[in-house]
Amino acid sequence: MTPVVPQETAASAMRTRPVSTVPHYTECPLPLTLPSPPLGERIKVRGLVVLLAFGLLIAPLSADGQQATKVRRIGVLDSTFSASPFTPLAWMGAFGYAVGRDITFESRSAGGEDERLPSLAAELVGLGVEVLVVSGRPAVHAARKATGTIPIVMIVEGDPVKAGLVSSLARPGGNITGMAVLTAELNQKRLQLLKEAVPRLTRVAVLWNPGDPDKADEWEDLRAAARLLGVQLHSLEVRRAGDFEPALKAAVRERAGGLLVLADRLTVSYQDVIHDLAAAKRLPAIFPLRTFNDRALLSYAPSRSEITLRVAAYVDKILKGAKPADLPVEEPREFELIVNLQAARAIGLTLPRSLLLRAYKVIE
Repeated sequence: MTPVVPQETAASAMRTRPVSTVPHYTECPLPLTLPSPPLGERIKVRGLVVLLAFGLLIAPLSADGQQATKVRRIGVLDSTFSASPFTPLAWMGAFGYAVGRDITFESRSAGGEDERLPSLAAELVGLGVEVLVVSGRPAVHAARKATGTIPIVMIVEGDPVKAGLVSSLARPGGNITGMAVLTAELNQKRLQLLKEAVPRLTRVAVLWNPGDPDKADEWEDLRAAARLLGVQLHSLEVRRAGDFEPALKAAVRERAGGLLVLADRLTVSYQDVIHDLAAAKRLPAIFPLRTFNDRALLSYAPSRSEITLRVAAYVDKILKGAKPADLPVEEPREFELIVNLQAARAIGLTLPRSLLLRAYKVIE
């Protein structure tokens, strides 16, 4: 059953606590050689014994009278600059957890430097985390090499079966499960939306990283979709941050009328840089993820809220005893088109009303 997200964080954090019961104690008789105390004194002694026993029972309880519980530690590993975009922290309350009381997070980010991922993954494993939430394929590979036993909840783009991360979507096997964003259809949809935003569009520059093993296939799939839309594509290959500015200059030189960005850890890490370069060249662009403060003209991506909630659901199930091998890999069901009219006005573009009506969010 899909949980209902509570309206108030404080209320959502409350959980039912077991109530300790006091067992019956039998007192040992006093030595026969000692005189029996008066009845009143015997009652006091018996009362004191019971109170002492009860005090030992309630010692583990916290100051507010609730039984102390184990705090579960979750590791978060990301390939990009932020280890928080899909962290289930904000949604664990929907499953009855309170951060600090029931659960805590250890977050590590590689800042776009994949060579740091193995050491970061090993560090989290060394901390004794119970579950690893891992975003980005390079990070998942690093986590997989670091541990074959700690459950891994992944968020990746592309086919995890083809990447060798799981045996199948329905029965992952091993210690990995989670969310997979199959990108071929998404890229085609982004090209269609860009064409709708700029109806006379005939040439589109595609920014992509050939160092990502999936991107060559995505590029070929996109070329097939472009032919159906009557659009010619121009490849802009980037392998490092310093390649972005020359690539955008090449797009202008090739008279591209729009820019489409394929998602990988490099382009996602520098989305805002790419946006600024494209805006300076008055080049309409569509991005694979929401940019900072939604500054980009267009972005079309899976709902971050939905992914975060579903990742939290995986973590909850695993903490309650489920095995990753038995939890099917899922795909997002909700997608968000973000349109920024301020960005459109800045480059002299008027967007059609049909596009605005379909947007999840319009920035005025």
